[in-house]
Amino acid sequence: MSSLNLSTNKPLLPAAYVALAAALLIELAPIEVRAEDNTVPLVMEIFIADKYPIPQFQANLNWPQLPAGTLLGQVSGLAVDSDDTIWILQRPNSVSAEDLAAAAEARGGDRCQTAPHVLQFKQTGELLRGWGGEALAPILDGINQWPANVHGLFVDGDGVWLAGNGGDDHVVLNFSKTGKFRQQYGRRGASGGNSDPELLGNPADIFHDPASGQLAIADGYINRRVIQFDNRAHRFDQLWGAYGRPPAGVRAGQFDVSQAVSEERGNPESASFGDIMHCVNRASDGLLYVCDRRNNRVQIFKADSAGRMQFVANLAVSPDSRGPGSATDVAFSPDERYLYIADMANGKIWIYWRENLELLAAIGGNGRAPGEFTWLHSVATDSSGNLYTSEVSRGRRAQKLVLLGFSAPL
Repeated sequence: MSSLNLSTNKPLLPAAYVALAAALLIELAPIEVRAEDNTVPLVMEIFIADKYPIPQFQANLNWPQLPAGTLLGQVSGLAVDSDDTIWILQRPNSVSAEDLAAAAEARGGDRCQTAPHVLQFKQTGELLRGWGGEALAPILDGINQWPANVHGLFVDGDGVWLAGNGGDDHVVLNFSKTGKFRQQYGRRGASGGNSDPELLGNPADIFHDPASGQLAIADGYINRRVIQFDNRAHRFDQLWGAYGRPPAGVRAGQFDVSQAVSEERGNPESASFGDIMHCVNRASDGLLYVCDRRNNRVQIFKADSAGRMQFVANLAVSPDSRGPGSATDVAFSPDERYLYIADMANGKIWIYWRENLELLAAIGGNGRAPGEFTWLHSVATDSSGNLYTSEVSRGRRAQKLVLLGFSAPL
C-alpha cells in the first residue's frame, strides 16, 4: 500500500491529499514528533472524502501522567465526566512481580508500584485521584463484592459505575467519585441465566441516565443479553437479546482469558448475540448501541412510545475478523455526527457518519507506536472532540488522541 508523508502541521489536511487517499486507500503516514507539544499526527485510512469533513487526530505523548515508578496494568474501562475529567479503570492484578522488578531495575533500583483500580485525570494528563479494591466494597454472605477482574466503566452525576468479568464476578457496583460505596446490581457468586431479572452473568459495560434512571448493562461474558433497570426505584425494567428478541445461549462454566479469542470467524448476521457482549452506550436521540464483539457487529435499539426497546439496525464491523473479535466499544463526537467504534482484532478506530452509518475513515492498526493499538478495549470522547483509548492484555496503556480539525469535503 502506498503512503504519503504529510509535512504540514496545519489542522486541515489539503483536499488533494484527502482525495488521493480516498481513491487509493492510501495510509497517511505520520510525521516526526512535534517538539513544541510532544505530539504525533496519526496514520489514517480515508474511504469517503467527497461528502463529509473527516476528523484528523494526533497522539499526545504526555498523556496520562503517573507518579514516578507507578505502573498501569490492563486498562479495561474508560469514561469522560461532564467536567471533561477522564477516568480509567485498570487491573493492578495484571502487573506481575517480574514487571515491577524490571521497572525498578530500569529506574536504577528504585521501588515501583501499581496504580489503584480507578484513576481520574485532567484533560492535560495530571492525576487527580485514585482508589479501589476490596476495602471499599460490601461483604454479602461472606463474599466481598469487589470484582476479581474489573471490566467496564461509566461515570456520571451519580458517581462511578464499574463491572467485573472474572470468576463469579456477576456484579455492577456504584461508588461516589471519592470511592464511597453506594449501591450494586447483581452479586458475586450468583448468576441465574438470561431470563433472571435480578442476577447478572459477568457484566461487561454500563450506561446510566440520571435524569430518567435508565441503567442499561451489557451482560455479557456469561449471559448474552442487555438488561435494563430503573435506577430511581432500583427495580428491573426489561431485557432483550439480538434483534430485540428473547436472549439465547449461556456460557457453560466460568469465563477465562483463553476464551477471549476464537479461531472461527464471527457471524454479523447471527440470530443471537455471541458470548462476549462487550459494550453499551446511548446517544442523546435515544439510540442505544450494543457491541456484540464475538459476532463483529454493533446492534442499535431505541425505545418505543411505551418505553420498550425495539431493534433499529445491525452494523457489521470488520465482519471477517477472527481472534478476539472486532467491536469492543462505541463513542460519539460532541455534536454526535460521528460514531467511533473500537476494533480489538484489527487495532483500529472506525469512524462512521452516524446518521446513515457510512464508513468514512479509520485510525491506527495493531502495534505499539503512538496511535496504534494492542488489544484495543475502550474509546471515549471529551467535549472538545478529543479521543481517549484503552488497551488490555499486552497493551496496558491509555492514549489521548487530540482533535486537530477536519478535512474539507471535495
